[in-house]
Amino acid sequence: MNLTGRDLLRELDLSDAEFDGLIRFAAELKEERRAGREVKRLDDKVIALIFGKTSTRTRVAFEVAAYQQGAQVTVLDSQTSQIGHKESMADTARVLSRMFDAIEYRGDAQATVDELALHADVPVYNGLTDEWHPTQMLADMLTMREYSPDGSLSYAYLGDARYNMGNSLLVSGAMLGADVRIVAPEALWPSREVRRAAEERAERTGARLLLTEDPAEGVPGAQFVHTDVWVSMGEPAEVWAERVALLKPYRVDSSVMALTGRTDARFMHCLPAFHDEKTAVGRTVAEEFGLRGGVEVTDEVFESPASIVFDQAENRMHTIKALLVATLT
Repeated sequence: MNLTGRDLLRELDLSDAEFDGLIRFAAELKEERRAGREVKRLDDKVIALIFGKTSTRTRVAFEVAAYQQGAQVTVLDSQTSQIGHKESMADTARVLSRMFDAIEYRGDAQATVDELALHADVPVYNGLTDEWHPTQMLADMLTMREYSPDGSLSYAYLGDARYNMGNSLLVSGAMLGADVRIVAPEALWPSREVRRAAEERAERTGARLLLTEDPAEGVPGAQFVHTDVWVSMGEPAEVWAERVALLKPYRVDSSVMALTGRTDARFMHCLPAFHDEKTAVGRTVAEEFGLRGGVEVTDEVFESPASIVFDQAENRMHTIKALLVATLT
């Protein structure tokens, strides 16, 4: 696997073997770190982190991964840079390429990170856009492999599947030969273009892809149950009523987990999750729509032994470290 100098803007930028290889490399680096024998491979490297959207896991994962490998980072956002105000993304790319060894971007439109990569002379990484979330997928796939004794993967995603998590889980599973179920109202399925891309990869890998509106069809037998927030960053508050009406039947609770028919079924969420009423959103939704004890997932499931969401969160760092090392050495 030679990814030196390569971008990661969407999972489809990689071959199936390259995607698999990055996950395996991350597992090696994770073990190396835990065994106390980590080798710093990125001394003197500097990485620019651009955040058009707020971030917790993506930011700290890139920062910690870089620091542990000997690299340094500079964080840029709309409040502390000229990006989007006085300077175009194309000009930003050309400036940063003269000073940094790589650039991470987290923001809204996929077209923005594509433009950044087009004009940059260094690797560009998509930390999240509305359409794709490739660094999350590396972490999710590593996490599922860690909990799958025979290495096989079968998982169901419940919720709004039109955006980054639905798109990325469908395509990534197709690339790895997984058994993937998208369980959502048909109006909230991934686009035809995304489905075609997944089907093309599945033909090569033998992956099984199912899109259904019925949890009773999509969940049974799944090793892992995924979900995500019902209203994404940047969407207006007015969409909550419509989204709750559409997605309430897809809320992950104990009955959904029981549908798997497996005592070893695990729950996954990319976070942050509205699983209780300790956040402003959780309280508002509980008061306005009567969804007590969690929105897209109940607190009972989130805090249960089945939940591996914090393993996912940790693996963001290990997999991003693998991406940095693979593309910068």
